[in-house]
Amino acid sequence: MGPRARTLHLLLLLLHALTKPGELIENSDFHLAGDYLLGGLFSLHANVKSISHLSYLQVPRCNEFELKVLGYNLMQAMRFAVEEINNCSSLLPGVLLGYEMVDVCYLSNNIHPGLYFLAQEDDFFPILKDYSSYMPHVVAVIGPDNSESAITVSNILSHFLMPQITYSAISDKLRDKRRFPAMLRTVPSATHHVEAMVQLMGLFRWNWIVVLVSNDEYGRENGQLLTQRLITTGEICIAFQEVIPVPEPSQVLGPEDQIQVNNILEKLRWTTARVVVVFSPELALNIFFQEVLRWNITDLVWIASESWSIDPVLHNLKDLRHTGTFLGITIQKVSIPGFSKFRVRYTKPERPMSNKTNPRATCNQDCDACLNTTEFYNDALILSGERVVYGVYSAVYAVAHALHRFLQCNQVRCTKETVYPWKLLREIRNVSFTLLGNRLFFDDHGDMPMLLDVIQWRWDDGQNPFESVASYSPTHKRLTYINNVSWHTPNNMIPVSMCSKSCQPGQRKKPVGLHPCCFECMDCPPGTYLNLSTDEFNCLPCPGSMWSHKNNMACFKRRLSFLEWNEVPTIVVTILAALGFFSTLAILLVFWRHFQTPMVRSAGGAMCFLMLVPLLLAFVMVPVYVGPPTVLTCLCRQAFFTVCFSICLSCIAVRSFQIVCVFKMARRLPRAYGFWVRYHGPYVFVASITAIKVALVASNMLTTTINPIGRTDPEDPNIMILSCHPNYRNGLLFNTSMDLLLSVMGFSFAYMGKELPTNYNEAKFITLSMTFSFTSSISLCTFMSVHDGVLVTIMDLLVTVLNFLAISLGYFGPKCYMILFYPERNTPAYFNSMIQGYTMRKN
Repeated sequence: MGPRARTLHLLLLLLHALTKPGELIENSDFHLAGDYLLGGLFSLHANVKSISHLSYLQVPRCNEFELKVLGYNLMQAMRFAVEEINNCSSLLPGVLLGYEMVDVCYLSNNIHPGLYFLAQEDDFFPILKDYSSYMPHVVAVIGPDNSESAITVSNILSHFLMPQITYSAISDKLRDKRRFPAMLRTVPSATHHVEAMVQLMGLFRWNWIVVLVSNDEYGRENGQLLTQRLITTGEICIAFQEVIPVPEPSQVLGPEDQIQVNNILEKLRWTTARVVVVFSPELALNIFFQEVLRWNITDLVWIASESWSIDPVLHNLKDLRHTGTFLGITIQKVSIPGFSKFRVRYTKPERPMSNKTNPRATCNQDCDACLNTTEFYNDALILSGERVVYGVYSAVYAVAHALHRFLQCNQVRCTKETVYPWKLLREIRNVSFTLLGNRLFFDDHGDMPMLLDVIQWRWDDGQNPFESVASYSPTHKRLTYINNVSWHTPNNMIPVSMCSKSCQPGQRKKPVGLHPCCFECMDCPPGTYLNLSTDEFNCLPCPGSMWSHKNNMACFKRRLSFLEWNEVPTIVVTILAALGFFSTLAILLVFWRHFQTPMVRSAGGAMCFLMLVPLLLAFVMVPVYVGPPTVLTCLCRQAFFTVCFSICLSCIAVRSFQIVCVFKMARRLPRAYGFWVRYHGPYVFVASITAIKVALVASNMLTTTINPIGRTDPEDPNIMILSCHPNYRNGLLFNTSMDLLLSVMGFSFAYMGKELPTNYNEAKFITLSMTFSFTSSISLCTFMSVHDGVLVTIMDLLVTVLNFLAISLGYFGPKCYMILFYPERNTPAYFNSMIQGYTMRKN
């Protein structure tokens, strides 16, 4: 036998021992005879948690404590629902519902009523092995009102699968159907109440709050639930959390409790948090708020949990309006026609208790004190909308609809039979009906998904003291703002409760201390942006093709910079390239027309066309420098132009060498000269230089990428410079070194032949073109080491075009001029005379 089973058997033995033959115990305070009885557990008197009754074996006397208005109001709701059902011809026709209601004194009197409901009509409870065919005193229990009492009673009733429907116990523990299989409720769980609070705080941008909890199970459980939810959110922080002491039954604080309350109020006075969430039974708050008034604490927003959000006694402390704005979470407002008059009516019971021989010495239906006090608060109760009352009302109707199905009722009659609670429980779980416009049913956890209201306390005469300002749907988990709140602030401004003020757009949060809600605002530098949906604490860098200004929330595309056709440098270079192309084409045609003349042959013969064709192609390919660079254009820049230029320089160098070789070395080294001529030395040299150049270019492109890149303009970050990969520059410098070598070779051989015959003396022209090529290449390398961007592209293109022009016009131009304007000098005789004169001078 487990611990819980042993405890249950001990309680049953205690009940059996206390019940002697011929004695009746004062159990039910309000009762009504009927075919089937419902048990009701209500707090008709207010008693905070006390253990004084455990020192003697007597049932607590609840009437020793102060009357609890809301408890009596809820009890009247059950009576009203039962009488309304008994007067209804369509629901349970021919069946009378009765009730047995017991005052649980909030917490003090829980065990005894549970055992009483489980006992039979004669207050006797048998010890059996199987209770499947056992018929207890009632078929279902409505209540009690708080989670701690509900759990205590359910621990007993669940062993017998006695249906229990609570109307305001919100503890999440009650969702566990393995532990509480017979527990149902007509109110959303604490999770939804806390979620409504969190969304309410998010609605008004409160992220710096104070949490006060009572020193009992209710306060601790809900406080922990809120803390866990805020940790999950990460957007709301708790400045501090304190425990409100629960006063003694005499409603007097002891010395230690008084010190604790003073410490709480001292913190409230100096904290920057202006929102206070309070999880506590209303019984523990009367003295606390009196102390708040005595300390003159003002300008706070008090968020009430469901236990005290619509308490008329606390609301009757009208000076509370000066302490700030009161908001609360409670069940939705549903008006019950006729209940307001029923609540305060004075009537005598028309039916005596069945099977009872002795009258009970209780106030029963004629509780003058209850009625008088309720009548005093009647206006407030009416204006408040009878919120929790509907939970009791719907609980009774749920049992009635389950009975209606279980008894197989039709429009006229029901089949009256024995109703075992465990069978009725299955019917109650499956009920689905409409009541006063609301569709009611129990979900898998045994909860009715009723709407929650956020209410504001008002003290204006004749108005609703608990006015709805927002609504929360447990089904959709969404809060809807439906009415403006009247803030207790100057100019009705929404109170600010933030550890740190909100940052300006584009400012990141720098954490200060342990709380994520406390931070400094730091500007996001240019080139970064702040994405609030992902990270509020770090500025993210913009992608390479984008940029942002200081404190930007997004990046924008940079203005792309590259050589364009409409720019002046592009137009100038294009004109030069066109001039070079047409002049080279003209030279090509002239040389083709006079190919057999001595002038063309002295310039190189067929090798001239090997120079002119690359020059023409190079001038045509100038547009690859204009527009956004691509892989193809970068390939042309790195490979095509440098190979063409190297072919031209190698041809000039070998032509200079060949002239010197003919006139100066042929006589001295006839065998070497013969070998040179026999194996076509000039073409082999040009081919070798070209192969080496192609190998250098290919290796440079294979070792590094040729993809174009974008680079930030160092002078203007808003501009993205599009250019070929940096290896383009490195390759250009490396290839230029080879071109410089060829230029030096051509210059040297031309200088060695400065004394040759005039028609063969090309030293001036070759020297000019080679000197220009040398100096331009050096200038370009120097410029590239200092500058960057489009200027480098312009200079590279300009130097390339000018180098080709220097070769085209500087080398071929004078020869073309002689062919066209001095044809008499382009004859074999003239060339032979010049050679004879040179030979005679040498001799």
